[in-house]
Amino acid sequence: MAEYSTTTATAARHDHIVAHLQAAGLGALADLGFLGVDKPADPDDQVIVTGYKATRYRKLTTGQKSANKILAAGRAPVEHGFAHLKNWRVLTKLRTDPARATNLLRALLVLTNLEVNR
Repeated sequence: MAEYSTTTATAARHDHIVAHLQAAGLGALADLGFLGVDKPADPDDQVIVTGYKATRYRKLTTGQKSANKILAAGRAPVEHGFAHLKNWRVLTKLRTDPARATNLLRALLVLTNLEVNR
């Protein structure tokens, strides 16, 4: 199987992320890479919430900037968690039963928390 690169939005559409989230009754806070993935007819039915993107010709309003800051604050802990997991290179070559992987991740999380909170 050949590896190839694709955009976040294309991968989300291909994997039907919006349908899976709706089926689970969940929503998601996402970065600007997901712009345009979730376009419901009624804006109140939005499943994936993204920020606002400025262009050269259309600057963001104060309200849009505030919304982007709130969204970033909500996403920050998750992004930090992923960054910490990437520090543990053993996960890149992990080939094991998911139950064992869960225990390994829990152990790594404890070690990471000890290291971060020193």
